[in-house]
Formats: sequence, C-alpha cells, structure tokens
Amino acid sequence: MKMQLSEVARALGIESEDQYDQITITSVSFDSRSLEQGALFVPLIASNDGHEFVEAAKQNGACAALWQKDHENRPQGIPLLIVDDTLEALQKIGKYYLQKINPKVVAITGSNGKTTTKDMIAAVLSTQFNVAKTRDNFNNHIGVPMTVLSMEPNTEILVVEIGMDHFGELDHLVHLVDPDVAVITMIGEAHIEFFKTRDRIADAKMEITHALKEDGVLVYNGDEPLLIERAEKLDFETKTFGTGANVDLQAQNIVSDAEKTSFRVKQWPELNFTIPMIGAYNVKNALAALCVGSEFQIDPRSMVKALEHFDLTRNRTEWVKASNGADVLSDVYNSNPTACAEVLTAFQNAETTGRRYAVLGDMLELGEQGPKMHAGLADKIDPKKVDEVFLCGPLMKNLAEALTDKFDQGKIHHYATGEKEQLVSDLKERLRSEDMVMLKGSHGIHLEDVLAELR
Repeated sequence: MKMQLSEVARALGIESEDQYDQITITSVSFDSRSLEQGALFVPLIASNDGHEFVEAAKQNGACAALWQKDHENRPQGIPLLIVDDTLEALQKIGKYYLQKINPKVVAITGSNGKTTTKDMIAAVLSTQFNVAKTRDNFNNHIGVPMTVLSMEPNTEILVVEIGMDHFGELDHLVHLVDPDVAVITMIGEAHIEFFKTRDRIADAKMEITHALKEDGVLVYNGDEPLLIERAEKLDFETKTFGTGANVDLQAQNIVSDAEKTSFRVKQWPELNFTIPMIGAYNVKNALAALCVGSEFQIDPRSMVKALEHFDLTRNRTEWVKASNGADVLSDVYNSNPTACAEVLTAFQNAETTGRRYAVLGDMLELGEQGPKMHAGLADKIDPKKVDEVFLCGPLMKNLAEALTDKFDQGKIHHYATGEKEQLVSDLKERLRSEDMVMLKGSHGIHLEDVLAELR
C-alpha cells in the first residue's frame, strides 16, 4: 500500500495537518516488533495495551501512529492520529483502502475447510488475475482489515477468509469487505458450545450474505440440507457443489492415496483433477474453488493445473517427515468431530508397510456435548488399521474409555495436557522409519509441540 498520512486522516474524519502531506504510509502494523520503515502503528488494546509500545514502534521504523483519546501521556516525536477506538479506526482504514483499490472480493466461511478453500480459490484465480489472499488464518476482527491493508495496489481480486464464533460476528466482518462472491464450505460442530445446534450454526454462517453485493453470487455445499433450505429463501444467484445429484458441480470417481487425491467433475467429463492432499473430504473444498473459478470465467483446463500445485497454508493436513524418517500426517491447527473423523478415515486408508499411530488432542468449544462427541470418535478408529492410539487432554479420556473394548490392553494411552513430553517419549520409543503417525487436535492443546519433537 501507499498513502499519505493526510489521506489516512481524511479517511478517519480527522483534520489533516500540513506535515501529513509529507509523510508516506507504506504499511500498517499492530506489532511494534515486526514492522517496516514507513509503517502506521496501530496500538490495539488486548492482553497488552499497544499504547505502551508506540515509542518502540517509532524506534523500529513507524512514521506515525494512531492514539486512542482516552489514553494519557501521548508520546512526542511521532505524528499521532487521535481516534475514539483504535480497532474501529483500523477497520475504517481497511474499508477505505478496499474502496480505493476496488478489487472484486471473494469471502469464505464455514465450519471446516476455510483456509484450504481460500488457498485453492486464490490459486485458481491467480491463473488469470492479480490476487491477494488472507495470510495464514487472519480471519477475525483484526485479521480481516489487515488482510485488506496488505493488498498491492494492482490487486484485481481479494480472497478473504472470515471466521466467527458467535452470532453477529460474521455480519460485522463481512460488512468490512462487501463481497462479490460468498462461499460457505460446510456446516459442522465448530463452536457448538455457543450455538448449541447445527441449525443455529447454519443461521450464523448465512450472515456472510448480509453484505453480499446485490448482483453477487453465493457458492455453497449443495449436499447440506441446512444450507439448501436457507439459500432457497435468498434472491442471490447461487452455485452449488458436492457429490449429490442436484448440484452445479458434482465430483465423481474420487481416488485418494497418501500423497494426492484425484477426481472428475460430471460437468467436465474429459478432465481429471488432482489435488496434492490426502483425503476425499478435500474434494469439496476443491469444488468450491472450481465454482468460484467458473464464475470468473477461468478455463477449466487452467484450473486443473492450478489445483495440482497450489500453495497450502501450513499445518493443514500435510505430510512431513519425523527425524527418523517416519511419515507424519500433521493437522494440528484445529479440530472438531467432523474434521477429525475425516482425517482419521484418510489416515487409515493411506498405504504403509509399517504401523499406524494416531495422536489425538482434545476438541475444544463443544460445550456439554464434548464428552459424548469425543467418545463417538471410537466408531471411526479401526483397530485393524491403527496399531496404537495416543490421546491428550481431559476430554480425550472419554475416547480412551470408549476404545477399551476395541483394542488390546496397552494399546490406548491417555495423557494430561501437561504430559506431552511423556507422550512424545512413549511414541518415539515405538516409532520406526517405516511407520506413520497422525496428529490432530484443537490449537489450544498445542500438538504442534509434539510435531516439533518428532521432527
């Protein structure tokens, strides 16, 4: 980005000073430790108060900063734009910059698959357009405006991931980007602790249409009845994807191995699509990307090539090597019952000459349904395909008990959250170079620590 400080001031409704015309803002940051020369520093108030770090930001290259007017002791030697609320100001600057660059916007939400779908859509659209996308999982009230502000001026399409965990959040965030295309990947159990039912989760996900442009398009999973009944009440154009008969893009002939998944699309029978990911469930994410690509008139043959080698955000169902050469299927960013069951199925179907070990951490934000949902995973674990199971966290004790009758004694191991070192030690004692390990758990359990030790 590139804006004069005077332009930023006008966007915020602040009277500009003469010196502001001489100050060029080239980036926006809320982290005083990692900003660039020419940055506008935004002191956000969270566990730490960013106002305490304005001086450090200045020393590290910030050329100006926002300042919330209820804070005293304003620093000297750096231009300050005084605002009522620094977070609201960040969002306002983002909205202004979006309108200035004026790209088409594709917004994505869903209980599972948001980040993978975002990466796939960006890859498909990049075959023909200059595309910017959400970095990592910057999908909240801070991440969405930061995604917008990271766009290059020549951006033609912005692909933005939007998350939520309560009613009204998605409504607020989607109004920051006013999408031309809205995508809903699926409805699962994520955040069911707050929403209580999948029906209510579906209601919340439909908030993504609240700021969809009048001539916009809603792309959604056509195998999900909860989405179908809600989409039918809307006036927007829709495109559906799935494996059922009544969808616009239907996947067929799905074949998955340990490294890739291939499939065909009924509407383009002459083409074979391949994604570099394990798991048939990722085909629906690819179909969402194909729907968006077709909306932007991308040649299906170009989309075949784009999906073959797309850039996947790390820690999303990726194979890595342990230090001893064993294969590790890492999916440690987040987890819920639907996602965990899908990864388990893919892992158990992956061919190996060695043994398979499943390492599962607690699935959080399931509320009172948590114990039952953890125990329910027992039906998804086949003792003929998984040799031993390592479980971490208090909720996983329910799964440990449910697996007792399925596995021989000594094959089920349960650890407290703070006992990951022992888990790693026990796993390494068994692990051979020809074996496979699966890691899946909510981010709050930090199975990435286990991954780091294995690697």
